[in-house]
Amino acid sequence: MRGVSVLFTAFLLLLLFYRFGESDRVTSIDVHRTKVLLERQEIPHHYLDVRTEKEFNEGHLKNAVNIPYMVDTPQGREKNPKFVAQVSAVYGKEDHLVVGCRSGVRSLYATADLLEADFKNVANMEGGFLEWINKGFPVVEEAVDSEL
Repeated sequence: MRGVSVLFTAFLLLLLFYRFGESDRVTSIDVHRTKVLLERQEIPHHYLDVRTEKEFNEGHLKNAVNIPYMVDTPQGREKNPKFVAQVSAVYGKEDHLVVGCRSGVRSLYATADLLEADFKNVANMEGGFLEWINKGFPVVEEAVDSEL
C-alpha cells in the first residue's frame, strides 16, 4: 500500500511540474462561490465530481455528476484516459461547470484538461469536498444496502 501511495505522490508531482503553466489558465473559486453558483437559476451551473466512484459514493454534492479523473489499475492509480471524452458525452463545451475533488488537486488538473479541450466555462473548486464539508454545506450520502 505504501508503494502505491509513493507512486501516486510522484505522479502528482510530475503532473504538477508538467502542468505548471497550464494551471495558470484555470479559474479557481472557493466553496462559498460554488454554493451560490450551483443554487443560481439564471445561469445553470453543474458540479462535476472527479473523485473515484468509491469516494463519490461515500458522500457528494446534490446533483453532482461523477466522472473520475484518476482510476485504480493493477499498477496503481492512473489518469483516466477517457476523462475528456466521458465529460464531453455528458456536457457541452459551453456548459458552466464547477469541477471538484477531495482536496482541490485532481480537480485543478481536470479543469486544465477541460480548458485544453476547448470547454469554455469551467472553474476549479478550491479546497474540494473536504472544504465543502468543513463549511457545513449539505452533502448527499448514499444509502448502503446490507444483508442480514
